[in-house]
Amino acid sequence: MTRLAIRYGFLALLAGLLIFFSVFADGFFGPRSAVFIFQSVAITGILALGVTCTLVVGGFDLSIGSVATSALMLSAYAMVVTGLSAVTAVALCLVMGAVVGLVNGLLIVKFKVPDLLATLGMMFLLIGAQRIPTEGRSISTGMTLPDGSTAEGTFAPAFLWLGRHRFDLILENLIPMPVVVFVAAGLLIWVFLTFTRHGRMMYAIGSNERAAALAGANVNRYKVAAYMISGVLASVGGILLAGRLGRGDIASGNNLLLDSVAAALIGFAVLGAAKPNAFGTAIGALFVGILLQGLTMMNAPYYTQDFVKGAVLVVALVFTFALSNAVKTRG
Repeated sequence: MTRLAIRYGFLALLAGLLIFFSVFADGFFGPRSAVFIFQSVAITGILALGVTCTLVVGGFDLSIGSVATSALMLSAYAMVVTGLSAVTAVALCLVMGAVVGLVNGLLIVKFKVPDLLATLGMMFLLIGAQRIPTEGRSISTGMTLPDGSTAEGTFAPAFLWLGRHRFDLILENLIPMPVVVFVAAGLLIWVFLTFTRHGRMMYAIGSNERAAALAGANVNRYKVAAYMISGVLASVGGILLAGRLGRGDIASGNNLLLDSVAAALIGFAVLGAAKPNAFGTAIGALFVGILLQGLTMMNAPYYTQDFVKGAVLVVALVFTFALSNAVKTRG
């Protein structure tokens, strides 16, 4: 019975949450509400998949939120201020994410800086760097630049398409592009971690780094690769957010870090995995989205939402690890 509770308890909680909000929140149960939930968690979920990759190798990336915001600001600056094309702006953002991930990885594996400290330092560095070119102001079409001139560039239609396009898949014009990217990224990371040799090697490193090294794994290379994947996925999230907003909003990524970390950690409880996994992370992101959407539709005060998210995270992790340890002890 305990094993069943560990494996299916979180999914039962998710089902119960859906039933509760469907009954008590008017308009919650419906296709448009479902699409809104997916849209609200798509960017967070993409970042959470990056966090998952670093957790798999026994690390942790605190810089993802600032990487996403930096990508948002960089893409806006590239098109609005310098007049570059959408393709160039996207390429710059992806390269930036990969370079940040590379630096994080090298700090950790070459200079032996603890992952939390390395990525925390990178987070503050990026927060400062993204504000310098515009002196802390958001970037929008026609804005006045620090030198007194006016920005003459605009967001390219192709770039806005990335954040605003909707596909006629199941319901007419209801499937946003970020949701499609989230699902595709989730499938790729799931297949990579679960079914490829490299993914299994990353799990081995996270489980026992020394044993993996003795078995012939290039531990440092895999760790650096995990942080580079995290950086690139965070940049993808920032690009999609910029495309959706149509401006470089300096404060738009404030909650990305906490929500994505919550989704990745809640994923530990899905199907009793007790380890980082792409499927659990996607379900965790969906769970957070359902929770916030339901609370909003029930007119719950906004200042209670972080408390509820934190409570759910604590309960999910305690439930998973406490019961898992109890089963191991009995066995």
